[in-house]
Amino acid sequence: METPLLSVKSLTIGIRRPKGSDTIIVDDLSFDIQQGERFGIVGESGSGKSLTLRAIADLLPKGVKVLSGSILYNGAELVGMPTAQRRKLMGPEIAMIFQEPMTALNPVIRVGDQIAEGPRRYLGLSKKAAMELAIEMMAKTGIPDPARRARAYPHELSGGLRQRIMIAMALSCGPKLLLCDEPTTALDVTVQHQVLKVLEELCDDSGAALAFVTHDLAVVNQTCSDLAVMYAGHIIEAGRVKDVFSDPRHPYTKGLLDSAPDFDQPDRDLVPIPGFPPNLAARTAGCAFAPRCAFAVDACTVAIPPTLEVAPGHKAACIESERIFEGILA
Repeated sequence: METPLLSVKSLTIGIRRPKGSDTIIVDDLSFDIQQGERFGIVGESGSGKSLTLRAIADLLPKGVKVLSGSILYNGAELVGMPTAQRRKLMGPEIAMIFQEPMTALNPVIRVGDQIAEGPRRYLGLSKKAAMELAIEMMAKTGIPDPARRARAYPHELSGGLRQRIMIAMALSCGPKLLLCDEPTTALDVTVQHQVLKVLEELCDDSGAALAFVTHDLAVVNQTCSDLAVMYAGHIIEAGRVKDVFSDPRHPYTKGLLDSAPDFDQPDRDLVPIPGFPPNLAARTAGCAFAPRCAFAVDACTVAIPPTLEVAPGHKAACIESERIFEGILA
């Protein structure tokens, strides 16, 4: 079997408490991403999906740490790797596109210079060659008149153009893995579609793998081939996008789909998920989704359910997955 480009095993992220129990934010997370794969991570705010990407990029907020587990990139262990060595991977191997380009871009440096910085540092290009590459990358992302726009500052560009600048920056050094942290959240639907199309085409051309974090199911459906659904720091369902969307086996996944608009069924009522996400600082035994779940039984509150294969390549962490399946078919 092909060795994954990225392999995350039993990853636990949290806040270390000198006195008392640690606060666990992401708990025992495992997934693989193959070369060239488009992998989506879905979940509501606070589920731990963005922290997972930041752990891979070594960009966790102050005080938040990887408490245990492994992150293997091309066979190299990233957890515990010296910072200087790990920084050399960021750019030519792993790149990240952030959620809000207006805060991610430096407001006092021209966008062309920001794109050229990576190739100069990591590829050893001259200032002139790096700027030529920056303009070429801007053209590839569909930015009109890139030579002129390269001299602009971030505030002089629209949200869609700023996001394309972020994509050009991320891909300028030819990374093998692209981490996307909700990069289209602040864009309107039309611009969002254009940016996603650009991202897909550039990844196809370069062969880069994609790890795409979002709460938008439509974006995952358009962009990704495989996905993991996260809730309260756990992956509760994973598989091919088409399989999970057509046959959800966890009540949380089913709730996400029921609460999202379906343009194929415009008259369908939207059904919100009742209750609120749990307080991660006060975890209780059992399934974290049990208090909000219509399928919950007594066993759900005793222990975290095991992750089982409910169909080929399709896994779910729910002891009532068969009952959910039967309810959908009924």
